[in-house]
Amino acid sequence: MNRPELRPLTSIRGFFAWAVVLYHVRLACLGWMPLPVVHVLAKGYLAVDVFFLLSGFVIWLNYGERLRGRRAAADFLVRRIARIWPLHAAMLLFALALAGLLLATGRLAWNFPFAELPLHVLMIQNWGFTPRLSWNNPAWSISCEWAAYLLLPLAVWLVPAKRLPTWMLTIAALVPLLLLFALLRTTGDPSLGQDIVRFGLPRCLAEFACGAMLCALWKRWRGDPRAEIGCAIAGVTALAAWAMGAPEILVFPLASATLLLALALGAERARHPLSGRAIHWLGEISYATYLSHFLLFFAVKLVLVKDEHDAEPWVIALYLALVLAASAALYHGIERPAQRRMLRRWTQKPVRAEPAEALPFSPHRGKKEGQPFDKLRANGG
Repeated sequence: MNRPELRPLTSIRGFFAWAVVLYHVRLACLGWMPLPVVHVLAKGYLAVDVFFLLSGFVIWLNYGERLRGRRAAADFLVRRIARIWPLHAAMLLFALALAGLLLATGRLAWNFPFAELPLHVLMIQNWGFTPRLSWNNPAWSISCEWAAYLLLPLAVWLVPAKRLPTWMLTIAALVPLLLLFALLRTTGDPSLGQDIVRFGLPRCLAEFACGAMLCALWKRWRGDPRAEIGCAIAGVTALAAWAMGAPEILVFPLASATLLLALALGAERARHPLSGRAIHWLGEISYATYLSHFLLFFAVKLVLVKDEHDAEPWVIALYLALVLAASAALYHGIERPAQRRMLRRWTQKPVRAEPAEALPFSPHRGKKEGQPFDKLRANGG
């Protein structure tokens, strides 16, 4: 069954995936890229914080209160494995090939510690077991999200979101971000991107939890333009405070959360500017973009780059084109087919792999929270 979705939420995933790509290539462009542009791209690591918020929102939307009981929890976890693991495993195989090439040509494979490979296969490498990022570096966030998925059934049992008043839901959305701020503040961490090995996991869990509660608020405020405007004003105010020197570790997550909620509240508007076919397609293939770009750049530098801080512009252009092509190929050739096969084995019937942002939709407003969603099966996005 084809179900409508909040298309703008899918679309912005593409934008933020490419922000991470440009973050990782910026230092190779120092020979010709203007420094102000380099400084802007240097904040690309913050895109991952938006991903965590988005994931919490979408997962709560598609599962949420339905995650009660062993069977529901098992079904959820299998569907999430089918969504994230096949492409992760494929990129680990590519990393293995790169490591073998390095060793065969007498070079050091320092970024590919074989003793840690089982941790990466199990997606637990960023749970405090490794001293630094390795293999496919961006997959640290996949490891952290896997932890969030494992904890979600317990969180659903502990937090009866449907029964909480709106003011308590608002507090529940804010508390994880405030706890993250307190943690990073006490350790002296000035930015969200520092020391990922130590703080990547709490960063993910806090923002994922916030995103889930944002979805619960969205269900309450859906169709209310005043809520949309209020969230947008709050988000822009937080961004302005950040620009004027307020701590990133506090105001950026708050700004991202409120702007995400504002975007979701307006996402069902007809002809939304973020609902276009091209930008939506970039969002659909964004997981492949995110997981493939780092190792592709590693490979391109091995072949075409002598000075890692001065890659030729044509090399960067070629690399970006390769990332786009690889993203499409991986999405259509591995990510979705593998997801369908895994789900077919689990459900023992034909299934369609749907995007993570698929949204059960009802045109009727003003119903009790949950009514538009309860009769629809959560997808495996």
